Amino acid sequence: MSLPAASQLQAPAHWRSVDLISDLHLQAQEPETFEAWQTYMDSTPADAVLILGDLFEVWVGDDEVPSSPFLQVCRDVLRSASTRLHLGIMHGNRDFLMGPAFMASCGAQLLHDPTLLRWGRHSWLLSHGDALCIDDTDYQKFRQQVRSPAWMTSFLAQPLAQRQAVARQLREESKAHQSSGMGFADADTALSLSWLKSAAASHLIHGHTHRAADHVMTEVGQGPCHRSVLSDWDLQTQPPRAQVLRLTADGRQQRLPLVA
Repeated sequence: MSLPAASQLQAPAHWRSVDLISDLHLQAQEPETFEAWQTYMDSTPADAVLILGDLFEVWVGDDEVPSSPFLQVCRDVLRSASTRLHLGIMHGNRDFLMGPAFMASCGAQLLHDPTLLRWGRHSWLLSHGDALCIDDTDYQKFRQQVRSPAWMTSFLAQPLAQRQAVARQLREESKAHQSSGMGFADADTALSLSWLKSAAASHLIHGHTHRAADHVMTEVGQGPCHRSVLSDWDLQTQPPRAQVLRLTADGRQQRLPLVA
């Protein structure tokens, strides 16, 4: 399985730092996570914030925003941040229906999955990560179905209340899956290396699995490659989780915990 068509994001020469976050799963029922994210977005010194999927717990269409005070506040936070930094948002498995209307309203660039970030002599391949978890065959079949243009067009044509009901059902099924202890499959190493080779890159950054870690991958005849997994955010669990991965112009990366 080769690399899907990747887009490129060329960092301007004046950028000094880029922040990467993912899997915040923002929802009105978890105000602590929202407040931590709002404080971070209002104060980060980064020149760019790239959100690699699952910013929201669920997204059933841009037309839900006018009737949702919570989504309106989230939009305003994004729009305010976009006036002073570059804002990029990638679809995740929970919010892949975010459309151009919402992106335009908050001043964000929609990032293709995957995107190759080029910055001086350095490059990073960015992805949400769910497409790499091929051991979860049931999910991959579901993903292929719901990401098809025909399915999305049909779903978005349904009344908003009906879409919200479907989303609630899917969330309950997901919670049951997680409570069973099965969790998320991990990114496949061979496929990750294949993507990096196709992109002529040596560093992959993704989210989705909720397993924040840094991995070194090797393949015969090639030098070491790196896979960095972003943290999810959950301020209601113990211990609470909220972490930023910051890249700098000299190629370094640093994990910044926002909670003790």
